[in-house]
Amino acid sequence: MGPEQLADLVDRYAAALVLYARQWCASPEDVVQTAFLKLVRLRTPPDNVLPWLYRVVRNGAIDASRAARRRNKYEAAAADQAPRWFCPSDDPTGLDARTASAALATLPAETREIIVAHLWGGLTFEQIAQTVGSSAATCYRRYAAGLNVLRHQLGAVCPATLTQ
Repeated sequence: MGPEQLADLVDRYAAALVLYARQWCASPEDVVQTAFLKLVRLRTPPDNVLPWLYRVVRNGAIDASRAARRRNKYEAAAADQAPRWFCPSDDPTGLDARTASAALATLPAETREIIVAHLWGGLTFEQIAQTVGSSAATCYRRYAAGLNVLRHQLGAVCPATLTQ
């Protein structure tokens, strides 16, 4: 199959194939692209290219859907087994793990990364700076600002502010 023939098939049928694949999977464009790649790799093209493309797209979309379900299942299981940022506590005066996790999730990714690396990872600000490609001073400023936001969101009082 020549490039002109392939381009004509893509122009004429790709949109309809994407629509067809969408009923089974969340990545129909990828499935259609893979089908056209399979067509190009054939030594001899099928007698009826269009039904062949639809069959390959259908099978690919169903396979993609199954793979996504398996991946979601395994990712959910892994997330359930992953260590939590906060350990639940029976202490009524302590932080609620869900509330604290939700507050931490509202921070910008760069700030959250620094806080987690410092508090839970035990990294120094110099080590964090090397990891994120920033300066230690910038990492410290983001850390301090992030903690202030968390204190405000959680209604936590910082012991250092009580003496001032």
